[in-house]
Amino acid sequence: MADILVTKIEQDSKKTTDSHLLGSINPEALMLLRSIAESLDSGFILFNSEMVIQYCSPIAARYIEVCGAVDLSLAAGTDSKVNWNQVLSDIFEQRQLTRLSAVRYCFQRKNRVLDILCTPILDARGGVSHGAVVLEDVTDKTLRENAMFQAERLISIGKVAGKVAHELNNPMDGILRYLNLAIRVLEQGHGDKARDYLIQSRNGLMRMVGIISELLEFSRGTHQAMDPAPLDKIVDNALDMMSGVLSGLEVGVEKHYDGHALMMRNDNLCQVFCNLIKNAADVMGGKGVLTIAIRQEGSDWLVQFQDTGPGVPPELMTVIFQPFFTTKASGRGTGLGLAICKDIVEKHHGTISVECPPAGGSIFTVRLPAASGLSTTSS
Repeated sequence: MADILVTKIEQDSKKTTDSHLLGSINPEALMLLRSIAESLDSGFILFNSEMVIQYCSPIAARYIEVCGAVDLSLAAGTDSKVNWNQVLSDIFEQRQLTRLSAVRYCFQRKNRVLDILCTPILDARGGVSHGAVVLEDVTDKTLRENAMFQAERLISIGKVAGKVAHELNNPMDGILRYLNLAIRVLEQGHGDKARDYLIQSRNGLMRMVGIISELLEFSRGTHQAMDPAPLDKIVDNALDMMSGVLSGLEVGVEKHYDGHALMMRNDNLCQVFCNLIKNAADVMGGKGVLTIAIRQEGSDWLVQFQDTGPGVPPELMTVIFQPFFTTKASGRGTGLGLAICKDIVEKHHGTISVECPPAGGSIFTVRLPAASGLSTTSS
């Protein structure tokens, strides 16, 4: 729609002396603009460089509280941290197009979720004559996606429940066996042997506690919030926390970007990095090289963990992030670590993947969109 408006206004603005005023646009072009805007399901707002609204479609007036200035209108019904004046000023100063997804807006006691496009409109000389805001109501779509996400989560937890029963049954069976043996040897007067059996029972109980704790972490819908931090600092914190398992390993951190790393809200991202570091240390058996690379790739940020271990067999690539899948020996792992990592990363609208380079080892990559961060500068 913006392209159509740009073309028509460019043609007709040749007849004007001041393209920044709506009144300078040819009446036919203005009529066409209104006709197009009012035929769409989306709201449309046209404004000048002083942020004064020049035209607002009826749908836009239903979505937001229109109060003359476009930046104030957008800010009126949302608690978003977006600096609307800056975003809209960049249209004129940098010709910058900005898309904002899932912005929550409350107007006339009705809560909506809006996708908002802010775009420049050019005149015949290539200058920015006006700015335009396109508002799309995605409330129903967002509700459907959230409902689907919750349904998928419940299905996943239901499938996991059966595996939990199996995982808990093994240590429980051992605990009962050792307790019966302890009772028997106590009746025979062999107290020292009973102590050994009770220690084995305690170990089994601790394994059950670990399984349940990790399951709760996986199944709950939210994670503990932490103070915002740049990605490189989160990696450093994770390395400090996991220093005990890194003994004997050669560890290096590479930074492939200019300036400061992406600031993140850090909702358990440190836990993700700790888990990947621990897994790398485990597969290398205390001897090898772990290289952590932080890089910017387009609008995404990548944190990659490369080890010199045996790698991941191709047939396991598609199942390694599934709950309770583990390649560790029985009793050494629950198989929930990577599933939890995947869950946390996806809450940041990111992805986690694994690949095995020809030279050997494995590379786990956490990809995070810049939009999931707070800014590209750190304090």
